[in-house]
Amino acid sequence: MDAVVPMPLLSVEGLSVYYGQFRAVHDLSFSVDRSEIVSIIGANGAGKSSLLKAILGQVDRREGKIVFNGDEIGALETPEIIRKGIALVPEGRRLFASLSVEENLRLGWKIGRQTGFTLEEIYSIFPLLKQKRRQPARELSGGQQQMVALGRALLADPRILLCDEISLGLAPTIISDLYALLPKIRDKGIGIVLVEQDISRSLAAAARFYCLLEGRVSLAGPTHAVDRESITRHSFGT
Repeated sequence: MDAVVPMPLLSVEGLSVYYGQFRAVHDLSFSVDRSEIVSIIGANGAGKSSLLKAILGQVDRREGKIVFNGDEIGALETPEIIRKGIALVPEGRRLFASLSVEENLRLGWKIGRQTGFTLEEIYSIFPLLKQKRRQPARELSGGQQQMVALGRALLADPRILLCDEISLGLAPTIISDLYALLPKIRDKGIGIVLVEQDISRSLAAAARFYCLLEGRVSLAGPTHAVDRESITRHSFGT
């Protein structure tokens, strides 16, 4: 008797993304399992952020099939998708500058599933945020703001966490601290999609990868079975 192959937690099939007449993503397919980190690699304009936005229903037009936890979500609005268990740590963090650290964090709980991570658990992960909980977000450093953005996403209690360039503009020590958290998040049963231009760090964190080039998957596979030269060639067309 054949073994039953488990269904991916998130499956994207034949996805195309349009902004007006411009097609940013072409017939793209990929998947993420529970407790798996998947890396999406590519140059600027390769379609990485468009892929994440399409999953969350934040693009002008999309074609193809997006299945999450067994349900087709392609026709849902963003708030419904978040409540089903998909959260985004956006590029540039996108905090509310005038709100306090704690007010920004509580927004994650408000828009999410309202189960799972608690505010105190987030403060245990990021003790510095508890000290600064009453400060406006605009007074934080870039690394501290990224902690808030990640904490806010976790408070939504995601089954899938979409991370868009979480290391962008941060000091190496802060980046190392953030990446050290990813396996701990994964071990809670959360799938992670990691969009990064930092190829080495991204591959080290992930089990599988997809290279995007001009909106198409140019190379994919387990991270242990690929060399840096192949990744560079398929990501940048060189």
